[in-house]
Amino acid sequence: MSDESIGKRIQTDIVTAMKAKDEHKLTTLRMVKSALKNKEIDKREPLTDAEETQILTTLLKQRRESVESFTKGGRPELAAKETEEIAMIEAYMPQAASEDEVRTIIHGAIEHLAAGGAKLGPKDIGPAMKVVQQRILSSGLRADGKMVSEILKAELAK
Repeated sequence: MSDESIGKRIQTDIVTAMKAKDEHKLTTLRMVKSALKNKEIDKREPLTDAEETQILTTLLKQRRESVESFTKGGRPELAAKETEEIAMIEAYMPQAASEDEVRTIIHGAIEHLAAGGAKLGPKDIGPAMKVVQQRILSSGLRADGKMVSEILKAELAK
């Protein structure tokens, strides 16, 4: 991944999509750009990489929910359009963490939380999840929340 921010990469790709007359890609990228810009205006200062990634995560989640709705509603052409958008947006996301990487981060977080000699159990999932998510974010990776939560539950149950 380049050192360029997501916003800058999207701007470059908007120009490319305009030249290629790729309307769907152009519309999608402009929508992402405006979501980033709106957040920046709300915040009144440039977004961090983590904040940009968070906005893309939200946009991806919305698209996935739409795919589900359109599929249930018998509108495969709309579901396909949303699926294409998911692929376009995902291209800007940091690399997804593998299960092993997530497990390593979880072990580190559990050791950190249990440093005082406390025995962690399933009841500690909330605080543990916060620490794990911060560690994943700071490592520059991204991970599916559901996978993280399942691995964490299994580890805390040991």
